[in-house]
Order: sequence, then C-alpha cells, then structure tokens
Amino acid sequence: MGKSTLKFIRLSPTKARLIAREVQGMNAELALASLEFMPNKAAKAISKVIASAVANGGYEPEEVIISSCRVDRGPVLKRFRPRARGRATPIRKPTSHIFVEVSSKEMKKDK
Repeated sequence: MGKSTLKFIRLSPTKARLIAREVQGMNAELALASLEFMPNKAAKAISKVIASAVANGGYEPEEVIISSCRVDRGPVLKRFRPRARGRATPIRKPTSHIFVEVSSKEMKKDK
C-alpha cells in the first residue's frame, strides 16, 4: 500500500472534494489520464499526489487502484478588503490537506 499527503495547499476543500470523489476506486493509470484533461486547479494537485503515492509504494500505475482519496480542511488565511467609509470586509482564503492511498489489485481481491 502506498500513501501520500499534500498539506496546506491553497485550494478550497469543497472544490477539491468534487475531483477526489471522481477518482476514488479508479485504476491509478486511468485516474492520472483523466485528471490531465480536467480544467480544475484541484485536478493537477490530486494527480501529483496520486503519482507520489504510486511511487512511494513502489508500484506501476497500471497495477494499482486508488483505495482512498480524502480532502480535509486546512487552516484559513484571513485577509481584509478596504470598503467605503473606512470599513473593511473579510476575505477567507481556505487551504486543504489531500491524502491518497493506493493498493494493488490482488490485495483488494483478498478482502
């Protein structure tokens, strides 16, 4: 089983979860190919984490499946924008933590 994490990426966890749900349970090679053509910022980040998890496990992408792809909320950067009459409104810049686990197809069949 290969694992990989990417922490504190400047990306909304809500938007990243949409992509993570699509690739969960997929073959790693197929997931990497489909993420390459997605226009989202999250797709590029998740594909890097998947590639890292495959390499950490010492596998080839065609022989593993993505057993878990999870996106957790990280700390929020709080900024302020000046407005009329000396006021300020808050701007929230969310961050995410992405966790990916890959396992071989044979290991999945045993369970």
